Amino acid sequence: MTERPHLAVIGAGPAGLAATLAAAAHRLRVTLLDSAAQAGGQFYRQPADGLRARRPQALHHQWRTWERLRDALDAHVKAGHVRHLTDHHVWCVERGADGFTVHALLGPEQEEPVSVPADAVLLATGGYEKVLPFPGWTLPGVLTAGGAQAMLKGTLAVSGRTAVVAGTGPLLLPVAAGLAAAGVKVAALVESAGPRAFLRRTGALAAQPGKLAEGAGYAARLARHRVRLLGQHTVVEAHGAERGGSEPQGRTGGEGPSARRPEGPGTAGLSTPAAAPGRRTTHMLAAVTVAALDAEGRVRPGTQRRIPCDTLAVGHGMLAHTDLAESLGCRLEGTGVRVDDEQRTDVPGVWAAGETTGIGGAALALAEGRIAGRSAAARLHGHAPDPRTWAAAAKTRTRLRAFSAALDAVYAPPAHWAEQITDDTVVCRCEEVTAGAVREAVGELGAGDLRTVKLFTRAGMGWCQGRVCAPAVAGLAGCELTPSRRPLARPVPLGVLAHQHTHPTGKGSS
Repeated sequence: MTERPHLAVIGAGPAGLAATLAAAAHRLRVTLLDSAAQAGGQFYRQPADGLRARRPQALHHQWRTWERLRDALDAHVKAGHVRHLTDHHVWCVERGADGFTVHALLGPEQEEPVSVPADAVLLATGGYEKVLPFPGWTLPGVLTAGGAQAMLKGTLAVSGRTAVVAGTGPLLLPVAAGLAAAGVKVAALVESAGPRAFLRRTGALAAQPGKLAEGAGYAARLARHRVRLLGQHTVVEAHGAERGGSEPQGRTGGEGPSARRPEGPGTAGLSTPAAAPGRRTTHMLAAVTVAALDAEGRVRPGTQRRIPCDTLAVGHGMLAHTDLAESLGCRLEGTGVRVDDEQRTDVPGVWAAGETTGIGGAALALAEGRIAGRSAAARLHGHAPDPRTWAAAAKTRTRLRAFSAALDAVYAPPAHWAEQITDDTVVCRCEEVTAGAVREAVGELGAGDLRTVKLFTRAGMGWCQGRVCAPAVAGLAGCELTPSRRPLARPVPLGVLAHQHTHPTGKGSS
């Protein structure tokens, strides 16, 4: 009997799960690889089994959808149609004459190499948060909005007692509501978008009443918890205080790089006061200053207010994970992977679905995953697919893409955010490059693009390879945020690279 064609799906979030189930239901062998210990991605992130959560559904909406996906995946795994490889951190996909080879690092230490051969690959690698810097953003207690949500969903823990949720984007609503429900005092939700931005997109937004009702539900929950909603506002600065101290300090109180001795990447929250050489003092977040924005996105003078807090959850939207797609040579469109009506990239044998093609939310990711899985199944069996089999998913995709485009316009970061960044504010945390260094590279050395700024300042040369700092550097430099084609999607031990073609095939399963 001829062996079924083999599809490797990378990413077990909504898009990856939907694609896996659709492909397996149409007689493909599927290997589903994901870096997490459980399927679900960030949207369906589950608490560890050892925590014995009694009501994990309390942290989620669309729980029944998750249960259907989970149960269907389990059934396909038991039937032998799907192999689910957990704790597999994919760092490269090679294209060869006989198909593809997916290279991954196994386990939490990410040192044991594994290779998975496949006839085709479906990329469902999701997205990650964009955070724009501001004075004090490196203080302990400042974290991304998605990080606060992941901590709550995955560990049932919170990072403090009093929080401010700030930035822009629809993610802020569920984050603030989740923290408030967990017992955190949410002092304010600071959203830079104003009412006019919503009014300009009324038609596109009203076309999705279910999404509007979801947002209204979050707003009602925040009202019950007496959370202040500060629309058309932004965080100007985060202030720190010594552990055990009582006086908040801003960038002149030891937080800025000019007032501390660097201890290495990632230690920007540690300072060494000049009054006590050699004594390390930890400054923790104690308060934030917020201010109102005018119609052009500039801070309105005289509107600053200080809000005490020990946690600041901040985010300015999402970016697509495109590293694997770029290394395969897939064309991008905007910041996401370009796909056709079947979710095919321009590289034969490679499909993409979900946030990697553009940020649009879980419902859109599910629709794209279903289409991609069905298309891959048909193509690998040697015939053209019938688009009528995914007509409902295609209609959903069209509607939600239009809705997502409207949200992108509504939740654009303030146009003049870079004006608030002081020269001593660290922009690239890995290499501790300041905003002043970036401005000097542009104004005095003539840098006009991200690559040249990187060469002059080392911004983007650290552990994250520019994934975190690139939007900020581009904004400060006044240049376009261009893709940075990285050959590896994550750091890889040199020993793994030296023996790249002698690795065993994937062996783990859920």
